[in-house]
Amino acid sequence: MDERQQMTFKMDLTVFTLVTLAALFNIRKYPNMAETQWQLITFCILAILLYLIPASLISAELSTGWSQMGGVYVWVKEAFGQQWGFVAIWLQWFQMTIGFVSALTFIAATFAYAFIPSLADNKIFQFIICVVVWWGMTFLNFRGLKTYTRISWVFLIIGMLIPATLLIVGGIQYIIEGNTVQFTLHPILSDLIPDFTNISSIVLLLTFVFLFIGIEMTATHANEVKNVEKNYPLAILIAGAVMAIVSIIGSLIVFLLVPAENLDLLTGIMQAFEIIFVGYPWLASFIAVLIVVGSIGEVSTWILGPVRGLASTANDGNLPPVLQKTNAVGIPVNLMLLQAIFFTFWVAVYTMLPCGINSSYWMLLALTSIVYIVMYFFMYAAAIKLRYNHPEVQRAFLIPGGKAGMWLVGGWGFLAMVFLLFLSLIPPSQISFTGMSTWHYVLFMIGGTLAIVVVPLIIYRFRKPGWKPLKR
Repeated sequence: MDERQQMTFKMDLTVFTLVTLAALFNIRKYPNMAETQWQLITFCILAILLYLIPASLISAELSTGWSQMGGVYVWVKEAFGQQWGFVAIWLQWFQMTIGFVSALTFIAATFAYAFIPSLADNKIFQFIICVVVWWGMTFLNFRGLKTYTRISWVFLIIGMLIPATLLIVGGIQYIIEGNTVQFTLHPILSDLIPDFTNISSIVLLLTFVFLFIGIEMTATHANEVKNVEKNYPLAILIAGAVMAIVSIIGSLIVFLLVPAENLDLLTGIMQAFEIIFVGYPWLASFIAVLIVVGSIGEVSTWILGPVRGLASTANDGNLPPVLQKTNAVGIPVNLMLLQAIFFTFWVAVYTMLPCGINSSYWMLLALTSIVYIVMYFFMYAAAIKLRYNHPEVQRAFLIPGGKAGMWLVGGWGFLAMVFLLFLSLIPPSQISFTGMSTWHYVLFMIGGTLAIVVVPLIIYRFRKPGWKPLKR
């Protein structure tokens, strides 16, 4: 394939759905979800109502109305101006450098579990694996979009869908055979309803939201999707339904099989497989390798997705020339190297946090959530304003109900983000934060978020007239 062909590579519905699933679908959060026991069904429904439905509808309308490269940057810029568009895309991009610490530590722990289990909780080992995998996939993605899509869907099938199927089928067979389970198979209504009077007990709702979060990220590829007006919203619908159904069943298997007092947030999946395939340790190790492969595919998808949105801001002179550089197939190489440096910094922060593996893992997950929530404030507000400012723009997908319908969906999504932001500032009661007070936890969240938000404002304030976009 020559350069011109690669630059015009287009994804059909199947490929784009698989790319979306590769970016969002994962099984590493099943242990977090299993912490809530039978309540996970209710929590998953709440996540769909609070996040997936409004975010999917809003991103579908915006991406089919403004399908050019840039995604959330273009949407917010059209509504509130270039400065705030830059802030929004920066937040979408930068949160990924924090959030994927949890994905990479999961890879490290699962890899260790297959070969040297004693290293699964070793932060130094996790640091080394995280850095090697991230930098390796960064250089691999320099090859372009065709390589990126191939890695995404192949790794998804091998390392996510196959293990998830084995977990569900194997777990159901294990239960049908009459083996011991940890909880009743016939829950009553009270088992399904969280204690909403105890805020710290429902903080794990963030885990369920994070199962779907980032659904709008795929809008950065909108102009590479065939028949985007039809295929984009349809792919989002299919991907969301698959993730919800499979994740509920998979998490139930983990919680029913693994004793709650022994459940580890990083290796809980492998604990379940060891129980299902007891007597066949080689099979559990083989599945661990598959999961590592799938998780690396997810990392690959996110390495290139948000950074392409940030790179598109160079057309407005928001990035210094050194960060505008692209290679022969249009990949922003220096931005991706900067991204890898930021990621390495956050892995180092994770390694040095004084609390344990589970609590460190959760803190970075919560910080990622807060940063992303701020971005969603911009996105929902932009969608509402664009209905007034640019009614003439043709949206292939339009939220029904006119302006009232937009206020209902966008307003609901905005208020849901306010609620989730509040939850993010509360340490969950299910996780021990030894050596850290509640105030230290809150200050870490607020201070980290403010620092991340201020950076793009500083960059925008001191941008130079000479920051001209490179000629394509």
